[in-house]
Amino acid sequence: MGPTELLIILGVVVVLFGAKKLPELGRGVGQGIKEFKNANKDEPAADAVKVEALTVETAKIEPVTAKPVS
Repeated sequence: MGPTELLIILGVVVVLFGAKKLPELGRGVGQGIKEFKNANKDEPAADAVKVEALTVETAKIEPVTAKPVS
């Protein structure tokens, strides 16, 4: 996207929302991005999650009985 396209988009936004609403709109978008970043920091990374190995001692193995096909 070039500068001409950005100016057209900005003009459409000003017409739709009005010049007085632009600061509120920008503030809301900024807060949304900030909350999204904070939420990502709070969750543990996928590689940092402890995975317990499944061994014969910890596995719950139940016998399977075969049923005749009718």
